[in-house]
Amino acid sequence: MSSQIDQDLYHGSSSSNSQPPSKSNHHDHHEQQPLSRYESQKRRDWNTFGQYLKTQNPPVPLSNCNFNHVLDFLRYLDQFGKTKVHSQDCIFFGQPTPPAPCACPLKQAWGSLDALIGRLRAAYEENGGSPETNPFAGGSIRVYLREVKDSQQKARGIPYKKKKKKKKSYQIKGSSSNTTQTQQSAYVNQQDS
Repeated sequence: MSSQIDQDLYHGSSSSNSQPPSKSNHHDHHEQQPLSRYESQKRRDWNTFGQYLKTQNPPVPLSNCNFNHVLDFLRYLDQFGKTKVHSQDCIFFGQPTPPAPCACPLKQAWGSLDALIGRLRAAYEENGGSPETNPFAGGSIRVYLREVKDSQQKARGIPYKKKKKKKKSYQIKGSSSNTTQTQQSAYVNQQDS
């Protein structure tokens, strides 16, 4: 017996939108907003993953999907990558801008895979999957992404730095001027009493 999430995946609908869209008339004031770029991409990614599972031999129902299927999917996507990742024996290993072409493979960039997993993790839960059983949220997926990041960083000679969050500013109450100050973390000194 297949679960609701499998039925939704294989029939191309989400559990929240099981009704076909009705034709709107001049009395209907509720027009459906177009999907954001993120939501459209998330839907495409979800459908692609569903197609990938259906092509497995035998086909894998989403309810039986685990982190191994997700890892296989990520490796499968490498064949469509556009990022040159130099092997350790390549003369350009570690060079951010190699002076000539080489035979090293093109792979999916770490950032693309990281964003993909984030979208699939959200889509899984939006389509009825439990956060506790989410195959996209497991530790082995995080380890794989970290290994891809580290290997690409070394192979391409490009360090991946975390983007720093902008510091928030706030208005000081009771201040007569329009002075803003940067919000800072409070440091609490703990003293023995």
